[in-house]
Amino acid sequence: MSQTVFLHLGLPKTATTYLQTLMWSGRERLADQGVLLPGASRRDHLWASRAVRDDPRLHTFDESRRTAWDRIQADVAAWPGTSVISHEFFAAASTEQAERMLAALAPAEVHLVLTAREPVGMLASSWQESLKNRSSVTLTSFGQAPASDEPAAIWNWRTLDLRLVLERWGPTVPPERVHVLPLPGPAAARTLIWERFAALVGFDPTGFDLSARANPSMGLVEAETLRRLNTHLQDADFETARDRARFIRTFLADRRLVTRAGEAFWPSASAIEDCRERGRASVEHITAAGYDVIGDLEDLLVPQVLEPRRTWSDITEAEVADVAVELAGRLLHDVRSLTLAKDGLVAENRRLREEAGLRAAVRRRFGRLRGSS
Repeated sequence: MSQTVFLHLGLPKTATTYLQTLMWSGRERLADQGVLLPGASRRDHLWASRAVRDDPRLHTFDESRRTAWDRIQADVAAWPGTSVISHEFFAAASTEQAERMLAALAPAEVHLVLTAREPVGMLASSWQESLKNRSSVTLTSFGQAPASDEPAAIWNWRTLDLRLVLERWGPTVPPERVHVLPLPGPAAARTLIWERFAALVGFDPTGFDLSARANPSMGLVEAETLRRLNTHLQDADFETARDRARFIRTFLADRRLVTRAGEAFWPSASAIEDCRERGRASVEHITAAGYDVIGDLEDLLVPQVLEPRRTWSDITEAEVADVAVELAGRLLHDVRSLTLAKDGLVAENRRLREEAGLRAAVRRRFGRLRGSS
């Protein structure tokens, strides 16, 4: 049985993908240092989070996904060193679900790891992430929505407000085993969060492939364009997470809209003030609870002075039209390229079939000649 399990439960949009990519690409290197990433693959941690959170749709998926949490538990039970379980969707679990998860990992000593950031950046990034998952909610409505009571809710203050997550998860372990890692400010080295995470878990962070990049962001107008496009994608063609990831997130957002390098933006003034209060409340909660902080709590506060940026309400119809028209042009080029490639494959398939038919005819003819001799 693993003596120690580090449960990295988010929060979303706090370098979780970056840390997970580095760990999974160096999985063997971690194992050599006595650190296990349990499960058959990275996605097992996602599916385990669904099992822990009692996802009502879990039974509709194949057996491999339904049993991911079982595989992780079995691997942890068989590993004598340290294990790391990491997925940001664990953050949405209720206290009861969190307690059940920790009980399933007993007698291992479980440590909670929460990467965190100031709430304004969290709000803007999470709204974009919701758009990549086919949401059509405006930034204003997204920020004003109350924290959900449902563990299935991810892109909501339920998982984005550090204090709320700590209030549910914190009581499940002693405070010295709750570790908060604020994302360093923009002037810090990009690898600092990785180095801090490695020091906590207990492995050497050098020698890993550090080329992983954070999830790219769309500009202000590009994000609004995608939001409006999503209102026309509400059909069965994009119901599955696989289709959303492949066509909306990767192709449309990351490859066609992110690459425009649009301008960064802020939410409204009232939303910024709400974020300031959430940041202050989180810092006060962490300090009062006596949790272990690796980094600077000041990095969880919204600065009193922000650089000038436009807001969602500043977007004009002409700007959205310009992005949409250019996008339509690029998509037409995409369709042309794919059509020509398909035509080429059809022609090649036809040639191969004709060649195979000719060879078969030759073999038949040769056989008749041999039979008549």
